[in-house]
Amino acid sequence: MTVRLVEITEENFFDARRLAVSERQRDFLDDAVGILARGYVYRDAEAKVLGIEADGALVGLALVKAFTEAPLGYDLQQFLIDERYQNRGIGTAALRLILDRLFAEGRFDRVEVCVKKEAKQALRVYEKVGFVDSGYVDPACPDCVNLLYCFSAASE
Repeated sequence: MTVRLVEITEENFFDARRLAVSERQRDFLDDAVGILARGYVYRDAEAKVLGIEADGALVGLALVKAFTEAPLGYDLQQFLIDERYQNRGIGTAALRLILDRLFAEGRFDRVEVCVKKEAKQALRVYEKVGFVDSGYVDPACPDCVNLLYCFSAASE
């Protein structure tokens, strides 16, 4: 299966907004339209909404933005794989592509993501590619694990 990152354009926008996760995952993620909207709202933080394709079909979305306060880094805000395409390794492959793209940009040396503790499947995917628990507990989200990926640690 060929997985790649694509821009969201006029041609694939309607496919993007139809992406959905399972009922049980809706407590953990925004819906596709919400992710697309956040990309616009966070434009001052250089937000990017990336489409995820597998064998030519749009199957997911990711939203990455820059932290505007120290410690500077990338904030992986949302990462959605449509429920019809889950459990096929697409999420892991896409996450590695996202990390490769961010590393190539070279702006920051870290990526952070906040994941609900109950989202066990998502936590496994992040840990599989090298994210570790940062130990930080956000008082606004005490039910979340803050994960960190450091490019310098990954290259060692």
